[in-house]
Amino acid sequence: MVKNVNPKDRCPRCGQGTLVTDATTGENFCGKCGFVITDKVDESGPEWRSFSNEGENKSRAGVPTSLAMHDMGLATVINPQNRDATGKPLTSAMKSTIERLRTWDSRSQVHEPVDRNFRQAFSELDRLKDKLAVGDAVIEKAAYIYRKALEKGLVRGRSISALIASALYAACRDTETPRTLKDIGHASNIKRKDIARCYRLLLRELNLKMPVVDPVKCISRIASKAGLSEKTKRAATKILQTAEEQKISAGKDPMGLAAAALYVACVTNGENKTQRDVAEAAGVTEVTIRNRYKGLKVALNL
Repeated sequence: MVKNVNPKDRCPRCGQGTLVTDATTGENFCGKCGFVITDKVDESGPEWRSFSNEGENKSRAGVPTSLAMHDMGLATVINPQNRDATGKPLTSAMKSTIERLRTWDSRSQVHEPVDRNFRQAFSELDRLKDKLAVGDAVIEKAAYIYRKALEKGLVRGRSISALIASALYAACRDTETPRTLKDIGHASNIKRKDIARCYRLLLRELNLKMPVVDPVKCISRIASKAGLSEKTKRAATKILQTAEEQKISAGKDPMGLAAAALYVACVTNGENKTQRDVAEAAGVTEVTIRNRYKGLKVALNL
């Protein structure tokens, strides 16, 4: 018996007794006159009960569904242990039936051509996820784009690796994740022009509308690689915002523009970094930084 802690909980009948909850029967009643308020309370214990000797894992659900899995996480698996739900061994006749079911279950899931294609593509996508350190939202978007491409028959006659890499680049552009074609080409070991060709195909055939890349989102990445201070990062952000207001950032490579803004901020704050240091961190050439630097100097009257 547990007495309710809240003193306001008084019996609605006598108005004096406090309400008491019986955890065994689930009744909620008055401790003085015995008036039963409710005869059932919500269960506060665990939702599962174990009827077998399967160990400590009491979860009733599998992995969450995901587009980046060949079967979207909806496939079933027949337990390899030849035991029923109560843990008793199966009869010899039932064993052969279950074994036959396992065989057909395996065949139906793995040997479809589309399924094999998805397995190969999404294993490559999983590898790229670790190499490029992108989030689950990007991976889900890339898997969605690839599934649409397969529906339209765009994969036939083309490299699966190149198409999944281009789908990942499209997902990065769509979610405004700062990853360049060069980064994805280096991670996937595919030529940049092949990824670019497949990317243009996806844009054209799937009618994808990509947002313009914001160079401000590239600043943190370049600054981390170059080892720049927080003060310089903030100054570079202000420079880019001013450049955007004056419309001089239109049509420029966002990575090169962000690198030039960081270099301007380094010069302004007296931070000792050369053009080569910033260029290597951004993955652009020193000439690009010099050209963008000249434009920024004129626009900001430096």
